[in-house]
Amino acid sequence: MKTILITGCSSGFGLESAKYFLERGWKVIATMRTPREDLFPVSDNLRMLALDVTDADSIQAAVKEAGPIDVLVNNAGVGMLNALEGVSMDKVRELFETNTFGTIAMTQAVVPQMRERKSGVVVNVTSSVTLKSLPLLSLYTASKAAVNAFTESLFHELEPFNVRVNLLLPGRSPETSFAANAQAMMQSIPEAYSEQAQRVFANFTQSNTPITYAHDVAEALWQVVNDPSSPLRVPAGADAIDWAREAAKAS
Repeated sequence: MKTILITGCSSGFGLESAKYFLERGWKVIATMRTPREDLFPVSDNLRMLALDVTDADSIQAAVKEAGPIDVLVNNAGVGMLNALEGVSMDKVRELFETNTFGTIAMTQAVVPQMRERKSGVVVNVTSSVTLKSLPLLSLYTASKAAVNAFTESLFHELEPFNVRVNLLLPGRSPETSFAANAQAMMQSIPEAYSEQAQRVFANFTQSNTPITYAHDVAEALWQVVNDPSSPLRVPAGADAIDWAREAAKAS
């Protein structure tokens, strides 16, 4: 029985993916900053661990307690929708600490055991906005695009050790906290960008365009983890698949 560790399991993609693998007989280590017993059904195959991906001691303790990990899914992340002018550099650093450095730190902590076993899979969850440039998402996109570049290079770095590395790129979803967080942040968007912000936020909430559901991401993750022939980049969700096709045509 294989073990998968997923970060950011308190809601959205992480929660749905943890349940998906649990239902299919995997040992699941679901991590979040504050573990909540009410999120999952009782199962001998489930372990919940406290983990803050921005804290080196927390990472070290969680990885040590987890033991052998066959699959690492770096899913923990935070959203940000704002104009560049409306964000302090402290907030920019906080964004990168979770989305970028947190992913790198978790991978660095787990890769040694996979390399030694010559077996393992690392899946980094980023975003389909890295496929299509959008306004007011420059900082968020940058934090995710950095992970894309990191993953693509790491793919070649770990290939000689039979450790597989993949990217999962979900689209926009009503089942994550991104839209709610974005709406809350709109109060801090500079007045000069307010009209643009209203249009961008409307695109997040409109119902007549393809979107991504958490189940789509869980299914795509299952396919990536279990199919060694999976491509390096895998879009997840109807809108993400459309954007990936557009990006392929434009390249």
